[in-house]
Amino acid sequence: MSRRSQAKAHRGASTAVQVPSAPKTEPQGWSNNWVAGLVLVAAVLIAYGRVAHAGYIWDDDMHLTRNPCIVGPLGLKEIWTTRAARICPLVLTTFWVEHSLWGLNPLPYHAVNVLLHAASALVLWRVLRSLRVIGAWLGAALWALHPVQVETVAWITEMKNTQSCLLYLLAVLFFAKWLKGEATSGLNRHPALYPLALLCAALAMASKSSTVILPLVLCLCAWWIEGRWSRRTAARLVPVVLMSVAASALALWTQHLEGANDTEWVRSWSERVSVAGRVFGFYLGKLLWPHPLTFIYPRWNVDGTQAASYLATAGLCVVLLVPWLRQNGRMRPVFFAFAYFLAALLPVLGLVDQFFFRYSFVGDHFQYLASMGPLALAAAAMTMAFAFLGRSGLFLKPVFFGLLLSGLGILTWRQSARYVDAETLWSATVAENPGCWLAHNNLGVIALQQGRFVEAAAHFKQALVVGPETAEAEANLGNALLKMGRPADALSDLQRAVAIEPDDAGAEVNLGEAFRQTGRFDEALAHCQRAVEIEPGFAAAHTSLGNMLLQMNRLEDAASQYSSTLAIDPRNIEARTNLGTVFLQKGQTTDAIAEFQRVLEIAPRFAAAAAYLGNALLQDGRTDEAIAQLKKAVEIDPNFARAHKNLGDALFRKGRIDEAEAQYREAERPK
Repeated sequence: MSRRSQAKAHRGASTAVQVPSAPKTEPQGWSNNWVAGLVLVAAVLIAYGRVAHAGYIWDDDMHLTRNPCIVGPLGLKEIWTTRAARICPLVLTTFWVEHSLWGLNPLPYHAVNVLLHAASALVLWRVLRSLRVIGAWLGAALWALHPVQVETVAWITEMKNTQSCLLYLLAVLFFAKWLKGEATSGLNRHPALYPLALLCAALAMASKSSTVILPLVLCLCAWWIEGRWSRRTAARLVPVVLMSVAASALALWTQHLEGANDTEWVRSWSERVSVAGRVFGFYLGKLLWPHPLTFIYPRWNVDGTQAASYLATAGLCVVLLVPWLRQNGRMRPVFFAFAYFLAALLPVLGLVDQFFFRYSFVGDHFQYLASMGPLALAAAAMTMAFAFLGRSGLFLKPVFFGLLLSGLGILTWRQSARYVDAETLWSATVAENPGCWLAHNNLGVIALQQGRFVEAAAHFKQALVVGPETAEAEANLGNALLKMGRPADALSDLQRAVAIEPDDAGAEVNLGEAFRQTGRFDEALAHCQRAVEIEPGFAAAHTSLGNMLLQMNRLEDAASQYSSTLAIDPRNIEARTNLGTVFLQKGQTTDAIAEFQRVLEIAPRFAAAAAYLGNALLQDGRTDEAIAQLKKAVEIDPNFARAHKNLGDALFRKGRIDEAEAQYREAERPK
């Protein structure tokens, strides 16, 4: 996603000040040994136990299951040398490795995501301890078990968050330890820590561009440790700043390519400033009271001309200004926590366009990094509050914290159930946000894929009622009408889709099919050719163009298009079956037989392929083999009239007249 790091440097105290911090040696039984780490990891694994039964949801196809860099024909070279990797080449590399190990089974992908989250919690604990923050273990546990993290941890695509977060935290940890070593005149200096911090920073930004805020975060950590802004320390961050600038530029370019700057979604700067304050308050509110949580929140209507629109932004300024003015006292940790929160939210405050903002200005996964600040502050405040209770707090403290963490874990357990599959997720989204056109659209896509065409059309129509006129919903409605056998009705929706989004190859394909079904072949061919021009790597476009050319008896051209499809998607059974049909019509029975056999290797229960193979074998004079394949076809689909007819022909050729007549009668029987 697009990221833009912006911050105004504040002048701090010139000398370190005394602030409440963690003791140098924490109690062994609470957070300073491996038992506490195991408890933290176990709590995460239990809270996210339900994702063991979860599958794939939104965007998982684009990033993994149908990503040509992962499943072929592209690979690591394209991930690192082309824009196919978008903003996360290291994450796609991880997906590539995982796919080579366990294919597309979703369980290991979910397991890796949960383990990365648990590992990040452990490192966060060590970071907070390194910064001498009170209640470090509790702060890490609050962050790890808070239900706002479910969207990141239970969504395979958001390994962008979990992987980048682990590397980001390691960069902070190494930098903080290096800085503390420098501050002790080299007595505890570890020269390798600084290059390790730079390496982890680079890897974090290669995992997700939201980590471009690292220079600001490291500056804040230096201010916290040293008690002042140091030019010498800032100079050491120049390499990280250069990485951040490069990653930000790449992210902005990628967002531009994806359409984040479409004129339809243009906002004035006054509206952006107004949104920024609301975003800050929204995320803080969800940390305090995580209900309701939904995958897509309603998109706010912002009027930059109304003074009331800037109240939230004014409140944000007060939240930062008051503790800054009193930073030499107990307000210093408050400033540090909220300054970090703001810095980590900078890329998603709404000042810079994101493609996701067309759906909503906020999303739980956007505050995955940022939430560490307020939650660590809350942990420190609660720990200090119990310290004031003296001996009476020794009993109340574990009871209260145990109930608090258990409650968060239960909420996380419940929330993660929504991510078991796409239909469950989008149904839950509609329940919480009935005006979410995207949820209605995606429920329609699921119904369409499952053959529930009337239900799909109803969802697409609802998407167009509650949301803006979108090419996606219009095109999907047209596709549903096509599946329902209503090509004339589909034409108007598909034409509107193409008018809204002229570069939508999928809509062009379906529009071509609608024209074909209404007998307007020249227009159909033109739209299929246009789809291939728009997106040469779109397998369905080549297949549809091939089908059109086949119907026009342009066999050589049709074969070329099917071959193009198979170069992109070797397991495309429609293209392979139709290529076999072309070979059969050209009299190349050996090639036809080979194609139909490959189809049956991919889909053994595909009746049409078995029938076509039988017909090819019959033409090749291999009658006994043809009979076996045609029998298989009618066994799979007893209502397959053409297969019964061809089986009758094969049996008649063998002189088995009675059996042949029975097959002819089956072929003529009304279905």
